[in-house]
Amino acid sequence: METKIYKDKNEVAQEFSKFLADLVKGKDIFHVALSGGSTPKIVFDVLASDFADGIDWAKIHFYWGDERCVPPTDDQSNYKMTVEHLFSKIGLAEENIHRILGEAEPLREAYRYANLLEINLDRISGIPQFDLVILGMGDDGHTASIFPHEIGLWDASEHCVVATHPESGQKRITITGQVINIAKEVAFLVTGNNKAEKVREIIQREGNYTNYPASLVSPTSGNLRWFLDQAAAQGISPDQS
Repeated sequence: METKIYKDKNEVAQEFSKFLADLVKGKDIFHVALSGGSTPKIVFDVLASDFADGIDWAKIHFYWGDERCVPPTDDQSNYKMTVEHLFSKIGLAEENIHRILGEAEPLREAYRYANLLEINLDRISGIPQFDLVILGMGDDGHTASIFPHEIGLWDASEHCVVATHPESGQKRITITGQVINIAKEVAFLVTGNNKAEKVREIIQREGNYTNYPASLVSPTSGNLRWFLDQAAAQGISPDQS
């Protein structure tokens, strides 16, 4: 695990964008699972403004690690946010975009999307392998859309499952732990004071960290990176950074 700490969320966005650009270099095709949230939104803005001409976007195929079960026109849609902040600004071809159909019946869509991943991605021991999975983390320690009250979904045999938000009851489609941990690269993007307690517990393996799905991220490749701002990293000891 590598922990990278930057001044603020804007610097996190800049440095992660450089990291992504370097990963794509020399690749003929690159499959990435995106995250929703405020920090990825800033990353997409930086990619669109500073890297629009510096990355061969035709090589990259975009997927999502999770999606809310809402239409693509809904403001809660991760897909809609990505279109507005990135895709619409870089002229990406439609065939490079593989969205989760949030408007579809959830169980059928989880099955369809798992099948799509199996067809499009290389598989390791039958599990679809992304080149990069981007993750966020909620202040409750959830990641993708696997929440503490449904932490058992992490070990589901399916590649995609239907999850339920603990407060709103909203249904979501999410990839599971086996898909996350088989990825070639996994990167957390976490910013803000409200994340500091969980970041500390997870990275330092203390407190109630075993209750948090984010603590289960441990790619077999060993390539796990946390991109943190100073606010989110304030609780971790210097030897962890």
